[in-house]
Amino acid sequence: MVIKEAVSISADVKPRPVVYIISDSIGETAELVVRAAASQFNGGNVEIRRVPYVNDTSEIPEIVEEASHFNSLIAYTLVLPILRETIAAEAKKHGVITVDIMGPTLDALTQLEGRQPKLEPGLVRKIDQEYFRKVEAIEFAVKYDDGKDPRGITRADLVIIGVSRTSKTPLCMYLAHKSIKVANVPLVPEVAPPEEIFSLPHHKVIGLTISPSQLNEIRQERLKSLGLTSHADYASMERILKELDYAKKVMEKAGCPIIDVTNKAVEETASRVMEIYYKGERLGR
Repeated sequence: MVIKEAVSISADVKPRPVVYIISDSIGETAELVVRAAASQFNGGNVEIRRVPYVNDTSEIPEIVEEASHFNSLIAYTLVLPILRETIAAEAKKHGVITVDIMGPTLDALTQLEGRQPKLEPGLVRKIDQEYFRKVEAIEFAVKYDDGKDPRGITRADLVIIGVSRTSKTPLCMYLAHKSIKVANVPLVPEVAPPEEIFSLPHHKVIGLTISPSQLNEIRQERLKSLGLTSHADYASMERILKELDYAKKVMEKAGCPIIDVTNKAVEETASRVMEIYYKGERLGR
């Protein structure tokens, strides 16, 4: 029996027309189209039989031959021309009605785009999966921002460490849009860093540093935006040097790569981070 799945639109037990849905993926698209069309006939009193993952011409004759024994039609979403041609030929031989849902749209878009399609089954689902991975990574970056929850360190693809105002959060969000789950941990002399960062593979922890003078400027601007005096200890050169020295020692202990973000755009830093991360993943470090 070739049918992988059968779904009834109506509970009516009388003999009904049968719509065979043949797809090189799971057949969701064709089923939605058939259901939408059937709704114009009060549900159409039709039975839907889905035949997913058809990727070989040798599978088609048996399916069409079976369909010929019913009052049926075949709706199909197949990207490979050879599969569409085989169905058309077999259906003509057996007198079965067919509806090519994908083919005409592919042909029209080929004319519009002026180039050939990839002809790779299941790309919509791959795109959807990529989208959801990106959303998950963004949610992860928000949840584990600024060391809010140390559990994020062991769950992250990457951990960014550095003193305040080294663009850790913007960097994490940028990387999240690349579907990388990133947590960040601020380094403060008065607070011991989470021990977890010292047990991670070196390429999964990235330290950020910056020139003292630029950090001083950034912090002074931050204080002004908050309506505070620029002479606060947070922006003093003495405090900045102390923090940077402390952060350097933590990074050296972690054995992680260190990136100087002085005068660098987030995109530039992210490019370097991804280079380090993916190289480490390839080498299995």
